[in-house]
Amino acid sequence: MLASQLLTRARTSLNVSFRRNIGATSVALQQTTDPIQKLFIEKIREYKSKSDGGRKLVDPSPEIQRELKSELRRLLVQFGGQDGEDMTKFPTFQFPEAAIDPVTEPKE
Repeated sequence: MLASQLLTRARTSLNVSFRRNIGATSVALQQTTDPIQKLFIEKIREYKSKSDGGRKLVDPSPEIQRELKSELRRLLVQFGGQDGEDMTKFPTFQFPEAAIDPVTEPKE
């Protein structure tokens, strides 16, 4: 019993001492003087600017573009899309108001 309490206290103290402040770490990386980390961060920022926020491929080869077109065409056929429809967008749903017949109580 005493040993289990000691182990529990030791675990909680270790958990508290090994927690990490993510916000402080990101600030430290922005102000780093390590050339490798600086190069890594610059490459990530360059990739982000080239990818247009993840909306397009970065430096795709003609083979990759053909493969993307064929996959989108396959999805169009498989899921019943129409020609010219953008299968990369989330569909919009419209729920029209249902016509309900008025309920009348029978007269007695």
